Amino acid sequence: MPRAPFINAARGLIFDGRSTHSYTAMNRLPTVFISHGAPTLPIDPSMPSAEFASLANELPRPDAILMLSAHWGTAQPVASVATQPETIHDFYGFPRALYELRYPAPGAPDVAPRRAAAALVRHGVSASTTEHGLDHGAWVPLLLMFPNADVPVAQLSIQPRLDAAHHFAMGRALRDLRDDGVMIVGSGQITHNLRMADFGARPEDADPRVSEFTDWFEDRMRARDIDALLDYRARASHAALMHPTDEHLLPVFSALGAASDDYRLGIQSLGTYQRALAMTNYVFTDA
Repeated sequence: MPRAPFINAARGLIFDGRSTHSYTAMNRLPTVFISHGAPTLPIDPSMPSAEFASLANELPRPDAILMLSAHWGTAQPVASVATQPETIHDFYGFPRALYELRYPAPGAPDVAPRRAAAALVRHGVSASTTEHGLDHGAWVPLLLMFPNADVPVAQLSIQPRLDAAHHFAMGRALRDLRDDGVMIVGSGQITHNLRMADFGARPEDADPRVSEFTDWFEDRMRARDIDALLDYRARASHAALMHPTDEHLLPVFSALGAASDDYRLGIQSLGTYQRALAMTNYVFTDA
């Protein structure tokens, strides 16, 4: 069956300044970083929800997804072995319709988490397993990308008190899972300072410092300058302002670590919302 075109080509994946409307078949899956936005993304018509489905249509279909979300943090890596992960509504004060949403995707206890934990241990990273549901950083974007909930999903926790280098090393340890049909997806936000947010702002009201930060980050990703990226707090424009704490950016380093050394960067830029939240998604595919 042919894949659907992007709803808005201007918001499609861009590789080296060019739009692409299809992926060629490949054995090794790309890795992905999603800016998951507010929990209301599936029910708020002002947000770019349809573009997440367009992105999924351009990706090879995975056998399973291993998700690293900003909203599940532990001291050491923990992989979920839940066979039917619950939909966790880990937020308060939102419309009732949001709490009624469910994402009943099957878990992937054999395909991803146990193997993921074993891979981390082999690379010297202590890891364990538990049963854990899907937090909103996981199920909200997946609901839009794979609405039939027919791709098995497992989660691996991040470590908010550890640094970018730790999360990059985690990705390196997980890289071989891509050869077996597992798509490694980091879910966070490329800029995340809720104190700056203005929930009545229009996309054109974006703080200019948001694009200064994302421009630096994307330039360094295009150049595959891993050293600079891992030191982003010291080198990036407005780093501390865009990320007062690290947890929403840490998943991108795992996606980078799991990517090939000579990856190609794809960018789906969906604009900036609430003045300070850049909705940009990244795909790292083999050259």
